[in-house]
Amino acid sequence: MSEFTVDRSYSSEYVIKRSRFIAIVAPCDDTEILADFLQQLYSDYPQASHITYAWRIQTSEGLRERCFDAGEPSGTAGRPILQHLQGKQLVNISLAVIRYFGGIKLGAGGLARAYGQAARQVLESAVIQPHILYQTLEVTIDYADYHSLEQRLAPLGASVVDAEFGARVNAVLRIPETQVEAVEQLLQSRY
Repeated sequence: MSEFTVDRSYSSEYVIKRSRFIAIVAPCDDTEILADFLQQLYSDYPQASHITYAWRIQTSEGLRERCFDAGEPSGTAGRPILQHLQGKQLVNISLAVIRYFGGIKLGAGGLARAYGQAARQVLESAVIQPHILYQTLEVTIDYADYHSLEQRLAPLGASVVDAEFGARVNAVLRIPETQVEAVEQLLQSRY
């Protein structure tokens, strides 16, 4: 089964019966990034009535997903958001919906529809792309080969993510899982 993610953060706003729903979707590779994302939301929207969210993160132990209603009636906020992430097979992603209560109660069904609509709307505005799994590989090469290596990795979707320059260059490569064999062949034939 193919999985997808977003390329960057997106936001949109949805208003119903004077309640504002601000939806924000962002890439999220691990729970530390998730914690920073949520902390930033609480800082940016201190007057919000509710900050609800859902997330899905692919880990080495498998897919983890959670949702949070933030005081809304159980299942009316986080669950509709999570269902949109699941329906589009999105991973390594977090989606929050910030609500400012407009004074008119929406009821449980109305809340679920409003949170779901806010999630759907922001996902429709986002660029959704295939989720690519990466591996890292450490290599040691001569200085003279460093620039050439970077150029040869680019067409394979691989890149140098860290380099230590000593007597030789110790580089850490980030390689799409589908290209590991090709990169290994490149390294054996050239370096």
